[in-house]
Amino acid sequence: MSPPGRPKGEHRRAQPAGAPVTPPGRPKGEGRSAQRRPVDGVLLVVTTVGSVEQARTLARAMVEQRLAACAQIEAIESFYRWHGAVEHDGEQRVLFKTRPDGYAALEAAIRARHPYELPAIHAIAAAHAFAPYAAWVAACTTPAAQ
Repeated sequence: MSPPGRPKGEHRRAQPAGAPVTPPGRPKGEGRSAQRRPVDGVLLVVTTVGSVEQARTLARAMVEQRLAACAQIEAIESFYRWHGAVEHDGEQRVLFKTRPDGYAALEAAIRARHPYELPAIHAIAAAHAFAPYAAWVAACTTPAAQ
């Protein structure tokens, strides 16, 4: 019988503590050292836009183009200096998750669609990432085979 909340037929065997985990799509035999290569990490790329519609359009485009595995949108308040005055606005923060080597392409695509004159686009390298999740990010941001 499947545990509550898990679809029928989805059984997982517990691994002993400390056993190497092989992420989906990675050949067996590539242990923990292979999981720590920089390309296997997760890069968090952040920008802000003025409306939820702009955020949704940008998020969908980046995921559809496989430049980001996912995008999260949240409402924020921003205080900033612009043309000599302190401004206060409501904005939408968009957080993209991609591969570390995918930053340049993602930044260029964000800039091409961004509504701001001077968009804030910056990246934060995740110090640690759950290996199967990092593998999913990599798979989602790798161009599809033609």
